Amino acid sequence: MSQRKPITVIGGGLAGLTLGIGLRQREIPVTVWEAGSYPRHRVCGEFISGRGQGTLERLGLRPLLAEAGAIPARTTAFFSGRAASPIRELPEPAISISRFTLDALLAKQFQNLGGELRAGARWRAPQFPEATIRATGRRMQAQEDGWRWFGLKAHARNVSLTADLEMHLSPTGYMGISRLPGGEVNICGLFRRSVKAGEVPLRWQETMRGQPGTPQRERLAGAVFEEASFCSIAGLSLKPGRASALHECALGDAITMIPPVTGNGMSMAFESAEIALKQLTAYSEGKLAWPEARETIARRCDEAFAPRLNWGGWLQRLMLMPRLQTPLVLFIPRMPRLWRLLLDKTR
Repeated sequence: MSQRKPITVIGGGLAGLTLGIGLRQREIPVTVWEAGSYPRHRVCGEFISGRGQGTLERLGLRPLLAEAGAIPARTTAFFSGRAASPIRELPEPAISISRFTLDALLAKQFQNLGGELRAGARWRAPQFPEATIRATGRRMQAQEDGWRWFGLKAHARNVSLTADLEMHLSPTGYMGISRLPGGEVNICGLFRRSVKAGEVPLRWQETMRGQPGTPQRERLAGAVFEEASFCSIAGLSLKPGRASALHECALGDAITMIPPVTGNGMSMAFESAEIALKQLTAYSEGKLAWPEARETIARRCDEAFAPRLNWGGWLQRLMLMPRLQTPLVLFIPRMPRLWRLLLDKTR
């Protein structure tokens, strides 16, 4: 066999490192560029549900997560400012693991397989040439439809949950609280501010604790935040994107961001990496031209994710309507067929 063409991956997050691991398992030369370092905290629900678990299994990564202390999440509950849903079982247990642990684990596995990791090195070229994959994460947009969207995340202790994952809705967004190994919880939320309100200093702990008199405030009243774990991101775009509309070969959040309420963002990152493996392997082996490889990857990502994005967007719009939040919390979890339909369509 002739020498295989190398692949360059820009971005060492979930999609980039998973792709690098898969390619190294096929003995393809890979370099991953990552501007940050490991371990690191990221704004993330730290909750893996849906088809991405199959990707982890097929790439042999599932046992590594178990060894790193990942725990199953089997139950969920929803809360508005005035109501609580019954606790519901997930059709399939999700995986809860800190990104602080997970990203470092994937980076180490990639290097163990012979991949070249350039941590602390930023890709400076304005273009993404042939054999280069963009896995740089979320696309930024200052405002969208009159709103500024931002995400907050922190770990905390001294928080007692009724379910493995609690989702708390408010007029300004929503927040998930999920159990982590070692007795911690991950608190991660999506929030919005009106552009007309101007710039207001952010008091992140108060924002996370929620409004007085709500279940969210009660749940986090005694929370002890791990300040080193706090991170934030602003300028989020929630409009669904298509890989086929991009000039470069992109994966994960570099294509689009699914509404976080679906709990499917991490899964889509893993899935997109697996989708790309066949075409990139064929390209590296000289069996497929780059334009065809890129176009096929984009088409298959769009086919896999477009329906999910549409359902996720519809669900998020409903959940952000203050008048509907309490009815949704009270009735959807009590309707088994609708509950299962929404889980199936957003995963």
